[in-house]
Amino acid sequence: MKTILIVEDNDKNMKLARDVLQAKGYATLEAVNGLDGVALALQHRPDLILMDIQLPDINGYEATSRIRADAGCAAIPIVAFTASVTVTDRQRITDAGFNGFLGKPIELQSFLATVRQQLGEAAR
Repeated sequence: MKTILIVEDNDKNMKLARDVLQAKGYATLEAVNGLDGVALALQHRPDLILMDIQLPDINGYEATSRIRADAGCAAIPIVAFTASVTVTDRQRITDAGFNGFLGKPIELQSFLATVRQQLGEAAR
């Protein structure tokens, strides 16, 4: 079973992402801030990380940088999970080393397609 770490400080977004992923057979780990997200990533080495950008302590860019600095976690795909959808935001996300981008609110089909693609899976 693939494990997905969701780093998201909004309760509704967390619940929706968790419920959708678990319904599709994924295990989830959850963090409501960047520091906890980094700690969970380093401890559990999930198969995929969905990272909010705007977090209450360190932002998603800093959390991603810290995760990428660990040799054991450097190859984990990290997808920005954010409401920041301008062309400038997307470019900054790409430049920061994220593997992909998911906008909020969640659009179910593209959310699941992105998750499957990042995990190297065929459609379920």
